[in-house]
Amino acid sequence: MRFIKPDTNFDFVGKIKPAFLLSITCIAVSFLSLVIHKGPRLGVDFGGGTLVQIKFASAVQIDDIKSGLTNIGLGKSSVQQFGQQTDHEFLIRTESSPGADEGIANEIENALKSSTEIDVEIRRVEMVGPQVGEDLRKKALFAMFYALLFITIYISGRFELKWIISGVVAAALIGAVYIFNLFNVSIPFLIGAALIVSLVIFWFLELKYAMGAIVALIHDVIITVGLFSIFDKEFTLPIIAALLTIIGYSLNDTIIVFDRIRENLRKHHKQPLSYIINRSINETLSRTILTSLTTMIVVVALFVLGGGIIHDFAFALIIGILVGTYSSIFVASPILLAWQSRGKK
Repeated sequence: MRFIKPDTNFDFVGKIKPAFLLSITCIAVSFLSLVIHKGPRLGVDFGGGTLVQIKFASAVQIDDIKSGLTNIGLGKSSVQQFGQQTDHEFLIRTESSPGADEGIANEIENALKSSTEIDVEIRRVEMVGPQVGEDLRKKALFAMFYALLFITIYISGRFELKWIISGVVAAALIGAVYIFNLFNVSIPFLIGAALIVSLVIFWFLELKYAMGAIVALIHDVIITVGLFSIFDKEFTLPIIAALLTIIGYSLNDTIIVFDRIRENLRKHHKQPLSYIINRSINETLSRTILTSLTTMIVVVALFVLGGGIIHDFAFALIIGILVGTYSSIFVASPILLAWQSRGKK
């Protein structure tokens, strides 16, 4: 199936500068939001504490819920409506973990019945200690970092036949991160520094395809996390799963474009690189649109019909598909043009 005619020739390369400014603006806004909010709003998975999902038999005021929680020493808890307004469901979050699941559930149920005079059902209780939350944060960051490094090995080996060089660089970075981690260096700072160092190494070792792919993936993750911060959505383990899914989806689209660029470099070796990149993107555009559209239909269905539990996960995937498709065209491929400019200098 073809959405785009074979002879179509959109000038994607000519739009690189406006696209570059758009990407820089989105990343800057994302960082600004993260600084203002002091990072993403961590859920119980990462921040520790207790989350309780409750359902009332009829409409209730949030102030009455907070009043009942104050009576049992949970006055500092946050109360948020969950799902549709007609569902009468709420999420209660507190930083403390006061006891066993059944104990706190019964205590909250009795307190809310007393303060609201409405029947209440405890639908879910999740409790995570602060040490467990910190450990989960570290593992989540390491999972994303290792995924990016293994991707560089694959890209460098497949497109540039530099398996050994990329493998040695990845092993050295993993070793350095492990050693510094033993000295209790801040994990987010450590991972960020390692990624910056890896990009510098890729530049000097001329791993251009790997660098193009990694820059695009980092671009996608930063903007997705930034939008979660802007909309004040919780950052939980399912969101990490969504980010890793986004990385895989975006990488697949990037590899398709890179494959076509490599083929056209052989067929049209006398043509300038800008022509080859533009031709390659146009030739794969039909497949890109078809893949993105069919995936988006499923994810939007999850977002609309999946309920509150999966709502944020689907939101992350929607953003990731849009940004990932954009980055495969306007971020990953133009890195190759940057290499050409570097060679001329």
